[in-house]
This record gives sequence, C-alpha cells and structure tokens, in this order.
Amino acid sequence: MNFRFVQRSLFSTASRQNTAFRALVYQKNGNPAEVLKAQTFEPLAFPGPSQVRVKLLLSPINPADINVIEGVYPDAPILRPDLISKTGAKTSSGDDLGKPVFVGGNEAVGVITDAGSAVQGFKAGDRVIFDKSQLGAWATYQNVEAAQLAKVDDDISDVAAATMRINPPTALLMLRSFTSLQPGDWIIQNGANSAVGQAVIQIGAALGLNTINLVRNRENINELMIRLHALGATRVLTYNELADKAMRQEVKKWTNGKLIKLGLNCVGGRDTTTMVGYLGKDAHLVSYGAMSKSPISLPTSYFIFKNLTCHGYWQSRWYADHSKADRLKVYAEIMDLIRQKKLKAPEHEILELKGSDEEVTRTVAHATKRLSAGSHGKKILLKWASSS
Repeated sequence: MNFRFVQRSLFSTASRQNTAFRALVYQKNGNPAEVLKAQTFEPLAFPGPSQVRVKLLLSPINPADINVIEGVYPDAPILRPDLISKTGAKTSSGDDLGKPVFVGGNEAVGVITDAGSAVQGFKAGDRVIFDKSQLGAWATYQNVEAAQLAKVDDDISDVAAATMRINPPTALLMLRSFTSLQPGDWIIQNGANSAVGQAVIQIGAALGLNTINLVRNRENINELMIRLHALGATRVLTYNELADKAMRQEVKKWTNGKLIKLGLNCVGGRDTTTMVGYLGKDAHLVSYGAMSKSPISLPTSYFIFKNLTCHGYWQSRWYADHSKADRLKVYAEIMDLIRQKKLKAPEHEILELKGSDEEVTRTVAHATKRLSAGSHGKKILLKWASSS
C-alpha cells in the first residue's frame, strides 16, 4: 500500500505543477491544412475519482482523422468547452479562442501519470491505448475514464502500440468474419500498400493464406513490390496489369484453378470493378474505404450467376457492437502477432511538434497536405516535444 502511494506521487509531481495543455484543435470542419491549429490551454484539472491522466507519447495521423476534420466521416470528437485558452482572444487567422474546440486524433499510446481515488486495475507508469474512439489523441495529455483504456504489454514498442487499435484489427477481422478461409486459400485486395493492406499481407501470411495485392503504378514500383513481397505477399500487381485480359489465365495458373474467396476493397471505382471480376463463385467483397471517392459499379451477373455477396466493414462499429472482453481479446491477438514478429510496425516518420503554436500549426499543415495528396508513403506519428 505504501509502495503504491510512493510510486504514484513520483509520477504525479509534474502533472500537479502548472503543466499547460497543448493540442491540435479545430472549430469548424474543412481542409485540415487550413482549419487545424495548435493551441495552448490552461492546465487540465486533476483527474476525477474514476479517471486517469495519460501523457500521450505517439499519435498517428490516419486517413480517417483527415476525413473527420473535413466533416465527411460519421464519427467525430465532442466539443471541449472545458478548455480555456492561455493566449489572446483571437489568432492571427481570426479564430475566436474563446469558442469551444474539437481536439483531433483518434489513436495513441500513452503512459499514466496520475490516477483518481476510485481507479482500480491501472496505476502510474502503465502504458495504455484508448479503448474508445475520438478521445482527442493529438494532445500533450488527457484526463480519461479508466474504463476507456486498455493496457499495452511491456514488450510492445511505442510505435506498434500507437498504431495497433485501428489498422491491424481491421485486417484480422475482415479475414475472419465473412467467409471460412483455410491455409492455402486465396484472397485479393486493392490498396495493398496502405496500412491495412500491409497488415492483411502479414496476417494473411501468418494464417497460411495466399494474397494477390494490387497497387498503383509509380516511379518506385519495383521497390514497392519488393517491400510487399518481403512482408509476405504472394503476388503483387498494378491495376494496369490486372486489367490485361491475359492476366486472368495467369492468375488461374497461380491458384491452380482454386477460386478466390475474398476480395478486400478500400479504393472503389473502376479498378475495384475489375478486381471483383477475379472473384470466384460464392465469394465475398468487403469494402472498408473509398480512397478514389468513386462508387463501385458491378455487373448484375456477378450476383445472379456467381452469387457474390458484398459487405461494408467499419472497425469503429465492430468495437461499438462488441464487449470490452472481446476488444481486449483482439488487442491481445495483435500483440501476440507483433511479439512473434509476424506483424511489423508500419513504416513511419515521427514528426516532433516543437516551438510556438504558430510553428506547430505550420508543421502539421505541411504534413496534412502531403497526406491529403497521397504523396507520403509512411505513417506519420505525432510526438510533442518534451520541452512543450
């Protein structure tokens, strides 16, 4: 009992000082490069009885985070009227600092620095991830209900932990939930170089599945193909190669005539229509994204004669529909894959947020422009400078 008190007080010293709360916030939806601002606020109050304070270590920028800020995503953070700005009434761009804001970011890893008097099962020093969406991950710290957190094992790196709640479970559960796949079966996916696509390759390989992986042609296409093969991809094709009529016979040779049972789509548009043509009888098409922002058009014959079934998949909905025990089981499976070296942390760049609010705002604007343009191949992880 005394040891627990001493440990907590050691971690609590910094957070009981006047530690300003810094965050990337926005007041209205729009282009993230224009509406997302760094802002410094008065320190948050000490955590309530059932809360903990989490110092946030790394927070990725996911495509869905961009969509949330744009206002085209069905999930959003809550307004934060509790945040009180430390600066003047308006920014140089005219934003009213007295108005409530949204704190961006959905996924993060952090370390507990303080715990409320009624908290059980968590203590200062525990590393955790959010077990609830849209809690405001792009901040220096947050006060969070302990029930909205999950622990991270000590042997899981910060990078792997910060990126383990959305993309790897999406891959795992899409492979598991829609059809019965056995070792040696074949699947096909587009957007194979995306974070989910790379997780599909790795988890599929761990399950003994063969994957046909589709990517856009680009200058470094050979390097990309080598990298995806190194992750466990069976075959990698460009969309142009897939559209070649001769490719159908080539694919039949690869599969020895075995039907492709599952297609995973995060692109949409004409390329997805072409991909679906490779699916076999009684196959399933699962759509979890629409990067091309174009609808899917499918021949009626696929439904009549091939008995195609189409599904949508959203990881946030799966979490909402399942119990805490189910969610913790999935996190444990992902951590097992990581420690067995069957699932690697994504290629990434750590973007340190340092300097004034204006400097941080410019840094983040540049990053979101690159991501929105699709010109950045690595996962960007935000890290607030320790001096902040």
